[in-house]
Amino acid sequence: MSAPVVIVGAGQAAAQAVTSLKAEGYAGDIVVLGDEPYLPYQRPPLSKAYLGDEMTEDRLELKAPKFYADAGAQVRTGVRVARIHPAEKRVDLADGSHLTYGALLIATGTRARALPVPGADLPGVFSIRSIDDVKHFRAAALPGARLVIIGGGYIGLEVAAKARKLGLDVSVVEGQERLLARVACATISDFARDLHVGHGVAVLTGMGVTRITGTDRVTGVELADGRILPADLVLSAVGAVPNAELATEAGIALENGIRVDAATRTSAPDIYAAGDVASFPSTLYGRRVRLESVQNAIDQAKSAAKTITGSTVAYDPVPWFWSDQYDVKLQIAGLLDGFDRTECEGDIAAGRFCVRYFAGDRLLAVCSVNDPKSHMLARKALVAPPPLPVPG
Repeated sequence: MSAPVVIVGAGQAAAQAVTSLKAEGYAGDIVVLGDEPYLPYQRPPLSKAYLGDEMTEDRLELKAPKFYADAGAQVRTGVRVARIHPAEKRVDLADGSHLTYGALLIATGTRARALPVPGADLPGVFSIRSIDDVKHFRAAALPGARLVIIGGGYIGLEVAAKARKLGLDVSVVEGQERLLARVACATISDFARDLHVGHGVAVLTGMGVTRITGTDRVTGVELADGRILPADLVLSAVGAVPNAELATEAGIALENGIRVDAATRTSAPDIYAAGDVASFPSTLYGRRVRLESVQNAIDQAKSAAKTITGSTVAYDPVPWFWSDQYDVKLQIAGLLDGFDRTECEGDIAAGRFCVRYFAGDRLLAVCSVNDPKSHMLARKALVAPPPLPVPG
């Protein structure tokens, strides 16, 4: 019997890889290894519907147990991989056992970036990256509790919206001069600020954090100007880092995550990577890209399945993302870094508009606010620009 395809990680990319391997005609065994006690589940709802008690835990599951059984896939939950040995084609598990593989797919995703200030490890300081994270957060998120969110990106603002609905007193602290500064133009940032302030959120921008105060539990957040914001709980939402340590220890090349080629191959034979942990060459944007999105996890896992089964197709997507905040759906198509001008269309005051980002005459991205038509048109339009050379 040939060795199985082993998938390290049990998220969106893993579930899609199982689906696609079978669709590509793979008839062998598949083993999925996940360190959480859950079958592969959706993560975007964690900071949206699941946090807001609008989605039950069972609805987070991407596939029912029967699907994996029918696909010949064994999903082993609560299992931590200790090491990968590319030369021996072996995976060591933390319990001392090991598995051999015919092909290995690393789909380990990301984890919350550590908050680099004293007091970040106090009880009452949370991040949201898993089901258990949300369970712990919700247990503390009682109506009237004072929540300080450190980080004004999408996750921080999504949690702010749900926390206000749950009846919390919410403050958002962002070190940049505006919300969403790394991922949006000033028009979108201003709209987001007005949206949250209008729902009773205190927004502080251009403000650093020096420490989390408290002894046995968090009591406040000390700002760079010396003020202390009282806090019953704190959410750290300062970004994510790829879970690439297994690849590092195995001698697999890294570059902002695990470096893969257009067919999801790593630098090690028969080892592939997909999803948030992998960086790939984008001819559309002329550079290497690592994406943290459902679209990327699904589409890159499809590409990996094709490569593993011998029908290689270059992966070069138009990225797209979304964020739900109150009654606003913000949809983004493309990557906007490098833009030098924007065009806005629609009614900002009515909360229905889009912003197009350009580098010269080249369309780079479109951000749509409650405007699904412009989003879908953007995804089609962004396929058209001529490709750019990718360094390296």
